[in-house]
Amino acid sequence: MSRTTSPASRAGRARPYRRGRDGEQVMSKLGVGIVGCGNISTIYMQNMPKFRDLNLVACADLRPEAAQAQAEKFGIEALTIDALLARSDIQIVVNLTTPESHFAISHAALAANKHVFGEKPITIEANDAATLVAEAADRGLKIGCAPDTFLGGGGRTARELVDAGRIGKVLYGTCFLMSHGMEHWHPDPTFFFKRGGGPILDMGPYYLAALINLLGPVALVQGRASAGFATRLVTSKGPMNGKIIAVETPTTVMSLLHFESGADIIFAMSWDVWKHAHPPIELYGTEGSLRVPDPNFFGGAVQYTEKGGDWISVAADDRPFGKPNWRSPNWADHMPNQANYRCLGVAELASAVLRCTPHRSSGALASHALEVKHAILKASVEGGEIAVRSRVERPAPLSELDAMVLWAGETF
Repeated sequence: MSRTTSPASRAGRARPYRRGRDGEQVMSKLGVGIVGCGNISTIYMQNMPKFRDLNLVACADLRPEAAQAQAEKFGIEALTIDALLARSDIQIVVNLTTPESHFAISHAALAANKHVFGEKPITIEANDAATLVAEAADRGLKIGCAPDTFLGGGGRTARELVDAGRIGKVLYGTCFLMSHGMEHWHPDPTFFFKRGGGPILDMGPYYLAALINLLGPVALVQGRASAGFATRLVTSKGPMNGKIIAVETPTTVMSLLHFESGADIIFAMSWDVWKHAHPPIELYGTEGSLRVPDPNFFGGAVQYTEKGGDWISVAADDRPFGKPNWRSPNWADHMPNQANYRCLGVAELASAVLRCTPHRSSGALASHALEVKHAILKASVEGGEIAVRSRVERPAPLSELDAMVLWAGETF
């Protein structure tokens, strides 16, 4: 176990309690423990101190050296998983493990009476996701899941335009995620090509959450799935460089989604494409069209048309959680910075606990999206049309004021 106790790290920690009107102690921050200290954990740990309601306490990993490294870097404690779940000063467990561990860790955290926020997908199996959502409800706990990107400036702008009727009733749309996989940048991309991986389970959540936020739940799906390449050569830097990964999951999935609202959306996810020119999401309504920015990030410009008119661009750079603030070290110099406020969903969950506000990036939304993805994969094997049994309400809009309440960092 290690703890950094430098003056800087102590000064950066706010007290977790405040005095209420009657002098009683009222919790003003929720303690957070992170399980899983891999690649994605760094952005969560960097962003967390900038959110008003969160106090990062500790981290854990099956690899003690990984937890130790992150603990020293961010001035927190490195614990075993069991010790982290037992800590009374941790109210939220953030599950950043690989997909095959998502259910076990989240279930254990709920059993320890902790709120849970996990990386996508919420679980590998749809039944397990439903079990977690039910378990949280039975215990009076919150369970949330990435992606939270639809709560960013770009996603909120698109939602406002749809809700205002700028493009009328949405009839049709297209949704594309296409690249040549993760092996050129991720230090260990193995799990992306194994059970629980593939573009539909790994990247599909971003696009489905954006679509559900705009259109509501999915009712019916059709699908086709395949793997374009039997193996992958790792070219990223690190110990996996030069190694071959056997592909054990579909790497191209094409589907047609029928939403309960009546909209039909072409939905295609592929890691078998070298280059393309498809926008991430386009929606076609009775009064115009809408282009939604990349749902993997929080900002970007939204474009819409008034019937057959020119595209009108609405930037989200000056909105909460829309300002570009990050770039990948793997990007070429010409690539622009992006808005990356990962941890927003954890803060939104904490606000729901502390203020009884709506919980938008919820486990219920993630569970519905996971059922949709499995229905697509099932349809790709069985053919025909598969009905999606679950339903979820569109998340409540996140207002500018509610967004600002979550933030304690620098001015946007």
